[in-house]
Formats: sequence, C-alpha cells, structure tokens
Amino acid sequence: MAAPPKKAFPLRLDPALYAAIERSAATDLRSVNAQVECLLREALGRRGVKLADPVRARRGRPPKNEGDET
Repeated sequence: MAAPPKKAFPLRLDPALYAAIERSAATDLRSVNAQVECLLREALGRRGVKLADPVRARRGRPPKNEGDET
C-alpha cells in the first residue's frame, strides 16, 4: 500500500533558522523536510493537538507471490 500524497506548499524561512533545522536534520539522519514535519508534530503534541500517526511507506522488496516464475 502506498503512502497517501502529501500537501506541498512554499515556505519562506530565515536563513539562520533553515541552517539550524538543516544541522538538526543531519544529526537525526533526516531530510530537512522530514525534520520540519517532525518538529511541527512535536510542537502540536506539546500544545495538546492530537494527530494520527503518520502512514509510513513500506520499505524493502515486495513479498514474492506464489506461482511467479522469474
């Protein structure tokens, strides 16, 4: 099952803020985009906003189907 599409939108950030997020993302082995999403989820959680867990894309090879010959 594929992950649902994400909403794309432009975001303007102060260069110093972007650099700080970029450093934080590198420390956590995430992309800047994933780090921004993670930070937003954490901030909303601290404010008491309930969100469903994100749907994660399945990784790795798909399971082999019985009867497939390759």
